[in-house]
Amino acid sequence: MQNTNEIRDRLMQTFSGNYMEKLFYFCLKKTGQITEAEDLAQDIALHILVALHKGTVPMNFPAWVWQIARNRYSVWAEGKRRRNESVTGSDIGDCEIPDENGDVLEDMIRREQLALLRRELAFVKSDYRNIIVAYYIENKSVREIASSLSLLETTVKQRLRRARIILKEGMDMAREFGKRSYNPEDIRCSTNCRKPGDKNQPYSIMEHKLYTNILLEVYDNPSTAEELSIELGLALPYMEEELEFLTRETLLIRNEKKYQTAFPIISAAVQEQAHFAWLASAPAITDTLVSFVNRLKDAYAVQGKVFWGNYQDFESAKWTLLLLALDYFMYGEPSPRETTIRPDNGQWDIIGYQESGVTELHFVGNHTSGNGFEQFKYEFDGIADRTPNWITAEESKLLKELVTGGTVENRDIAEKLAGYGYLLRTGKSYEPAVVVVEWEKIRETVAAMEDNVTAELAVLAEKARTLLKELYNEIRNAVCADLPAIFAEDAFYTLIAVESCYFTRSYVIADALKRGYLLPADKVSPMIGAHINTY
Repeated sequence: MQNTNEIRDRLMQTFSGNYMEKLFYFCLKKTGQITEAEDLAQDIALHILVALHKGTVPMNFPAWVWQIARNRYSVWAEGKRRRNESVTGSDIGDCEIPDENGDVLEDMIRREQLALLRRELAFVKSDYRNIIVAYYIENKSVREIASSLSLLETTVKQRLRRARIILKEGMDMAREFGKRSYNPEDIRCSTNCRKPGDKNQPYSIMEHKLYTNILLEVYDNPSTAEELSIELGLALPYMEEELEFLTRETLLIRNEKKYQTAFPIISAAVQEQAHFAWLASAPAITDTLVSFVNRLKDAYAVQGKVFWGNYQDFESAKWTLLLLALDYFMYGEPSPRETTIRPDNGQWDIIGYQESGVTELHFVGNHTSGNGFEQFKYEFDGIADRTPNWITAEESKLLKELVTGGTVENRDIAEKLAGYGYLLRTGKSYEPAVVVVEWEKIRETVAAMEDNVTAELAVLAEKARTLLKELYNEIRNAVCADLPAIFAEDAFYTLIAVESCYFTRSYVIADALKRGYLLPADKVSPMIGAHINTY
């Protein structure tokens, strides 16, 4: 009971501190009136707090809050509709407004309120907006409009009457734009990217604040184009175009008239939980990985061999070997991973991260171009800038051919790789400068070692897996509790959301540098992180 009370109190504090302002803007967007928004927000808050006080402990707190908000808004909207009917005797959408003289809208125009009209035109759907613009701004007749739009004159008149009502309601409304219209947020993102799109998607898209804030606004909050226009302060014609673009690029999902984000965004709270979980676990994990790599090196040395190829010294190779061991024990032997086919020949998946106070230690990505080539990219101290972000499939193919005993058939590609530093010229020949990991040979060699050596390696391997599994479970529980239902019920998105917080190499690198196991990057090969896997 004490634990339940603590959870309840914590949820109440979370709600009071993080949701009241958001609820008010939600209500303001729905009602269009400050007083009505305040009343509706208080009603929603009351229902949430009463439920928490009675002991309700939702599995997914954000989704639960917004579901109550939407339910209470539905009740409010139905009540308002009934009140309108009791006064007018009919739905406002059935009202007839004369087509010519005496219309309220023409009166407004005659009173030189065109600025107000133009404001509202920014939030009217295109079906109505085109007719209103043609009729009032371009001074076209109903017949001319019908002809230009290939519509019946009666259809034009009906839409014109309906549009007048919409405009009248909007012009009477004191619109309040949402917080994102003047204080946009950022999303950091990581990708499992086999190949970016021909226009550098998704990176080129995620650089734009408008796109990232659309994605943030509709994350676990499906919204119409009209709602987004008001929330972000962007005229509807432009908003509709941007939504079509993001949907086409597979970053948004459209469900009837509403849009929602097509990928998980990790909240600031979850990032903080994962950060502290990693900080607590990293020393023991790093110690175990260091012991494993050193023991395997020593066992090979007895036979006069190395297990990382002959192209990098051990101090340089450790930057790669430590992370290969980490990746291996985190999720098994490296293998080509499937990615989603995207527009413009892209193959990638994406995870977003909300702005947070978590300080990234040393971000480490892993870039690949096929043919077994991968490169850990250390995003600190300028290390990543020593080599290009990507090499082509043709370049990685030549690199693999060389490390497996082949010869250079395309000197232009070889020269390009030499210019990057992946190959070293030796006279007229080229020698790779990367780590080479032959997984099958390593398994065979370890299996043939003395029993005491294989036993020591097995103990270290099991310890590493156990430590990482415990950490995985802790992070998985935090991530899954925070995911919206659309992702929590999808095995693929659940997996990549958890992986994005769990498969983090930076904490191990930071710990290894701190303890002096890794030499500073300027003391080792410029090609640290680059490696060829053979299976």
